[in-house]
Amino acid sequence: MKRVRNPEEVVNAKIIKPGSRIYASGNAGTPQRLLAVLAADENIQDVELMGVLLLGDIDALFSKTACRRITHRVIFNGPASRKAVNKGRAKYQLLHLSDIPRQLRRYLKPDVAMITVSGPDNGGNYSLGTTVEAVPAAVETVKQNGGVVIAERNGRMPFVLGGTIPGEMIDYLVDTNYRLPISPVKPPDEAARRIGQIIAQNFIKDGTTLQYGIGQVPEAVTDAMLVKGVRDLGIHTELFADAMQRLVEAGVVTNRHTFIHVNCSMSSIFLSSDQEGYDWLDYNSSVQSRPCDYTNSVLNIAREPNMVAINGAIGVDLHGNIWADSLQARRIYSGVGGQSDFLRGAALSRGGVPIIALKSTTEKGTSKIVEKCPEGITTTAIAPDQVVIITEHGAFDPRGLSFSERVIAIAHLAEPQNRELLIKRIYDSPEYHHPAQALKDGVPKGIIPYQAA
Repeated sequence: MKRVRNPEEVVNAKIIKPGSRIYASGNAGTPQRLLAVLAADENIQDVELMGVLLLGDIDALFSKTACRRITHRVIFNGPASRKAVNKGRAKYQLLHLSDIPRQLRRYLKPDVAMITVSGPDNGGNYSLGTTVEAVPAAVETVKQNGGVVIAERNGRMPFVLGGTIPGEMIDYLVDTNYRLPISPVKPPDEAARRIGQIIAQNFIKDGTTLQYGIGQVPEAVTDAMLVKGVRDLGIHTELFADAMQRLVEAGVVTNRHTFIHVNCSMSSIFLSSDQEGYDWLDYNSSVQSRPCDYTNSVLNIAREPNMVAINGAIGVDLHGNIWADSLQARRIYSGVGGQSDFLRGAALSRGGVPIIALKSTTEKGTSKIVEKCPEGITTTAIAPDQVVIITEHGAFDPRGLSFSERVIAIAHLAEPQNRELLIKRIYDSPEYHHPAQALKDGVPKGIIPYQAA
């Protein structure tokens, strides 16, 4: 390993040659200084860059000028890359999070890795900090290809246990010290609180293993679980954020019943709303990181007892198709990520429940419950997937229901005005088999209304 003072010493046309394929760690572990030099150096030409949700001060990386020199393969879209992807200046690489390491090893084959680390520890190992995901596979592949691993050692990056690499895997190390990207969380509104109450009361019990992400609904679920007083929870997730930290600090996470691990929570990515949350992770043995082909393996998820996976979505149609990465067929908002991994793994878990939780309307009042999914949209769950769908109006459980029973029930998750329009379309359509039979005393089969929930 060679320590260098400035990123320009290693991010230049002599080292990053034409045809190079670069993998960069993402989320809070985005190597912002290295990528800033990559964006600015016009001598670096004809290279590819791959990453999962690159965050931070990196807008220049996706400028029109930079995109002429850099072919972006965006695995998960974010604020910096969204315009470039949707204007055709960057590629959208459609991958399950669990499959990224395999794709890197077999097909994408990077020969440069730009990563963020902390450390070393007393054994000479460097932590990958808040972002592990596919970084180990990228580093291994780069070294096998005779490539170059360039690491930023950010003074504010915590040493997260579990995801480490030996120092000899790093070719160049640059010391930096700047604020890590944060993910602010709004307090839950009334709709989110109702969703959280439904989930906690009906689907969370002592010994549940949890997966959820960041946002108003996860915060509301956490509040409702603490009020309910559940105990002996486990955490096996792809993203660990502030809400889960609150559960650990409250003493309700023991991981006593998890199948694979005892006494620590597993995650592949960590995000916080402030530096204090990142500092909490530093050498904290109650949490550990693992690569995403481990945390997001459907087989590993299925082994966890009572696995409850809670994810959000952009929309749901009456058939039960769910989409979460796109607003339209070619308007990419985020990415497939690990949603399908956890929904299918939870469905196979003993006592597990796959859940999609979403508010019934957007902030502008547009219904998220629609008759048909947009033409050509990417679905993260399809109609045969037995996914529980929850809005502020209730919970829908599809298990054991027919097609016509499902459409009536899903329509009842919409706002009352939209609900009436959807039900009218169902009744006016000849394709559904006696939809009125799906109602019993005015309540559809498979629906738990909010008041009852």
